[in-house]
Parts: sequence; structure tokens; C-alpha cells
Amino acid sequence: MKISVLGAGNGGTAVAAQLSLYGHDVSLVKTSNAMHDENFNYLVENGGKVDLVEKGETQTAIINQITRDLTTISESDIVIVYIQSNYHEGLIKRIKPHLRDDQILLINPGYLSTAYVLKHCGDLDLMIVEAQSSFLDCRISEPGQVRIGFRNVRNPLGVYPSSRTEEAKQKLDQLGFPFTYLPSVIEAALHNPNLIVHTVGAIMSIPRIEKTEGDYCMYHEVFTPSVWNILEALDGEKMAVMERLGSERISYVEACKHRNTLDDERDAKEVFFWYAGMPTRAKGPIVVDSRYISEDVPQGLVMLETLAAKLDIPTPICTALIEMASAALGRDLRLEGRSIAHLGNEAVEKIILDREANLQDIA
Repeated sequence: MKISVLGAGNGGTAVAAQLSLYGHDVSLVKTSNAMHDENFNYLVENGGKVDLVEKGETQTAIINQITRDLTTISESDIVIVYIQSNYHEGLIKRIKPHLRDDQILLINPGYLSTAYVLKHCGDLDLMIVEAQSSFLDCRISEPGQVRIGFRNVRNPLGVYPSSRTEEAKQKLDQLGFPFTYLPSVIEAALHNPNLIVHTVGAIMSIPRIEKTEGDYCMYHEVFTPSVWNILEALDGEKMAVMERLGSERISYVEACKHRNTLDDERDAKEVFFWYAGMPTRAKGPIVVDSRYISEDVPQGLVMLETLAAKLDIPTPICTALIEMASAALGRDLRLEGRSIAHLGNEAVEKIILDREANLQDIA
């Protein structure tokens, strides 16, 4: 299939390379000049050559096209957005002229960006797909080389409209990644693990970040019993919102277990600490104003808080974390966050109604 991957950072480069190894015709599209320009320039100069290094072995992929030209996406069957969620709305507005009916637009991770697509591309008949988390845990170690630390054994996806899930599934299952399918994009958005683990982990380790300048591993060091209590309290607020929206009450650790192991008999909390304790976990975050806070608080926690407010559900832990992060960074993260007003009230209503209609069909 013809696939465009938008975003030439860690995840975008790795997924584009992996899809190329699976035999697809892939275009990797750089969408900004903010980061990873050295890697992008290397790929341009070396014919799209990427080395994927995993468990001491190297696979070399050749990505067919390396470009900044957004028009290339009009020829693609599937368009995959792999940029930080802070920039989703702006990118969706930029690519709108190049999208066409019946394409699959896969946003990884989604964080309810389906609302932005409905808000700005409502006249197009797209299949909008949201992923919970990146298919590959990886880092660009040097230009043209990506180290893969972990692969999800299952990658949950939600589809909007849910009535087109089977149609989307027929194409998505050809990509080569192991997918499972959720009742709606709501489950994909709210089960983004970074909403829980990045926000709690980074906010509760602000002194450690500043003291070491990132020379520590958040996953290895931060989730002590008391911090774990905070994580579970936040997770309880998230599950209350999901339950009110008609979704199954699944905890963070159970969702983690589903993505990270095929052994359904393992204890979910033990799976998290096994995953967190892997030596391949990256150090950091390096600074407080990093994506762990400046992306996942406004794009994740603000979204959770605003959905909860719409449903009359109290979220004291979520609200406290937003306030703490805003105070630490010296700016109101709600102003740059995914409030319902920002997402678009009409678009959010359409997503909720689509979830309800799918529940009725299942019943």
C-alpha cells in the first residue's frame, strides 16, 4: 500500500522504516523545522536509508520518499500522523486540501484529535483512526539510526465513525503491526498511557529533573508506593469519566498489560513494573518544560478535566496536577490545552453520539 508518515522524529522515522521493511511504498514527510533536521537531512542525502537497531541486531530499511511536500499524501491509502499532539490541529488544517474521501487518517497517539478532524475536515468522508500509543518505543541515536527498545505486542485502535471499523480493519491489518480494535476513539484517547504515567511521573520528579538535568530514568526511579497512590487516584478519575461515557472501566495497568504482553495470566501491576524496569528505558526527561509535561498535561489532563466537567464528575487529582504543572512552568496550561471549547463542542458531541450508537448496535 501507499502510506504517508507525517513527522520525521523518533517514532515517525522508525515506523516509516518498519513499514518499508514490510514491503509498503512509504513517504516520510517532515512537517516542521523544529527538531530532528539533522536526521532528516541525512535521510535525504542517503536515499532514505535507516538502520533499525534492536536487541543487538540491525535491519536496514530504504524509505521510498523523504520529503517536505505535503501534496504527496493525496496519493496515499493511509496517512499516519506521528507528531507531538500539541501540533495536531495546526497540521490537520495544513493537510486538509490534500486529503480525499475514503482515506484512512491514523493519528498516533490520538488524544481525541478526531474532534479536530471533524472541526476542520467535516466535508470529507474519512476513516479517522486513533492509536493509544506508539507502536515502537524508540530513539534516534544518530542520523539514520534508530534504536528500538520495545514493541507493543498489541496496538489498540479506535475508528470514527465506528460503523466503518471493519472497512478500516481490512486495510490496517495489511500494515504488519499487531492491532486490536476498540469500540470507539474515546477509549483510544483516554487510554493513552502518557496521560497517566508521564504526567504523574514527571510532575512528581521535578526536583530530580532539575537537580540531575535529566541524568536519571523516570520509569526506574519515580514510581514509589506513595507516587503510585497518586497515579491510581488519577486513574480512578479517568475510569469514572470512561464509565459515564459508556466505556468499560479498565485501569491503566490493565491497558498497559494488554499492549505489553500476550500472557493474560500475569498480574497487571507486575507487568507495568517489568516494562518500567527495562534497561532500554530512556533517561530523562531532561528539562521540566518537556513533552512529559508541556504535551501531556495540556493535551491529556486538560482533555480529561474538561470531559469530566461536562459530565459533572469531580477530578481533584487531575486539577491539582494541572495547577502544579502550570505553576512550575509559569503559564496556564489550560490556555493551550484540549478544552471542549478548543476541540469543538459539536465535534465532541458527534464522537460521544457515535460511541452510543455503536453500543446500541453491539447490544
